[in-house]
Amino acid sequence: MNTTTSTGTANRWLLVFALGYLALLVDGADVMMYGLTLSRIKSEFGLTNVEAGALGSLTLLGMAIGGILGGWASDSLGRVRVVVWAMVLFSVGAGLLGFTHTFLEFAVVRFFSSMGIGCMVLVSTLVAEYVPMARRSLILGVLQTAISAGYITVIALSTWILPHYGWRTLFYVAAAPVLLALAIHFFVPEPPSWRMSEAAARPSGRRWHDNRYALIFADREARRMFIFWSLASVFALSGFYGLNNWLPTYLESELHIKFSSMTGYMTATWVVAFIGKIVAGWLGDIWSRRGVYVLGCIGAAVFLPVIVLFHTRENIAWLMLVFGFLYGVPLGTIGTFMSESFETRIRGTAVGGSYNVGRFCSGAAPIVIGYIATQFSIGMGFLVVGAVFFLSGVMALFIPDRLHDTSEGDPAQASGEARQGTLTPATGKG
Repeated sequence: MNTTTSTGTANRWLLVFALGYLALLVDGADVMMYGLTLSRIKSEFGLTNVEAGALGSLTLLGMAIGGILGGWASDSLGRVRVVVWAMVLFSVGAGLLGFTHTFLEFAVVRFFSSMGIGCMVLVSTLVAEYVPMARRSLILGVLQTAISAGYITVIALSTWILPHYGWRTLFYVAAAPVLLALAIHFFVPEPPSWRMSEAAARPSGRRWHDNRYALIFADREARRMFIFWSLASVFALSGFYGLNNWLPTYLESELHIKFSSMTGYMTATWVVAFIGKIVAGWLGDIWSRRGVYVLGCIGAAVFLPVIVLFHTRENIAWLMLVFGFLYGVPLGTIGTFMSESFETRIRGTAVGGSYNVGRFCSGAAPIVIGYIATQFSIGMGFLVVGAVFFLSGVMALFIPDRLHDTSEGDPAQASGEARQGTLTPATGKG
């Protein structure tokens, strides 16, 4: 590894990690906020289950479009610049949601603000490009606990704000993270590996065949990774977002758990997900990123039917705790696993693109669950969620471990090979 790069990384990665952690905490809070306020928004706007699901799907559509555009922009403009503007967009947008009074107004504002949320997958890429490979999976596993921390934070706020001040106030508070965006702008430099990649590409200028997507699909290995990660993301995110949108409503309406008790169940579930993500990151370093991801997906797939079919008032708390751990495992390793599948100069485009293709397609999940809830029950919809988790694990079986070291520049670019439009052959272990 380059000495200058190594020294700069050692001096800065803790700061980058800390600010990245806060950024993902805000991301998680924003995603969970909609699920917690859904029943109140439905009541005030007079929405059907399908319309409520459509709001969730519009959110995912906006996230997908924003993430694809943001990933592409991050390879050209920089990871930090894109993350900063994304945070400004979704923070201001969240505050504006408190001023909406119709389904259409809420849908339009949520769509545009969610484009910023879609770019937050790049926080994992940014941190991955600072952290050494030997402990990368553990550090990124800990980083992913920020999303659970965001869930817990907004659940705690909701127990105080929603009963006394209403759902609008919760969204007003969500505008505050714009201040965090300013901190990241001033204190986080672009990763050394990204700067090396840009410096190597600059002498030859930009040409049509330097388009990042053209580079991805011209190279067999990069194309293969992009396709498998897109499919794995479609299935995984359909499960994650379907659950996040409907789990609070499921606990309230079908299990008849009071709101105050429901928030306790949710908080405990995400606390245990903390542990699952950290364990997953640790195992990813000492064993296999792929193996941990696959086992996590299959474990969640198997356990969801247990909750739906065998829950009682006496055991639901324990079932939720076990599921929280399993839910956290794939999330704890996906950041490292996906980032290491691509070279630096295409990493933002490939990660943002493949992950958000998944978001785009998973936009149907809340509507599908809403439809199933109307015809049968939300629990029946969760059985479908279990199936898609299983399929994500199957797709990951075709993705090798540790293809590229994200803390280093691209060898091909350093030698000038990249100017001929080729990518470095994969050298990682399968």
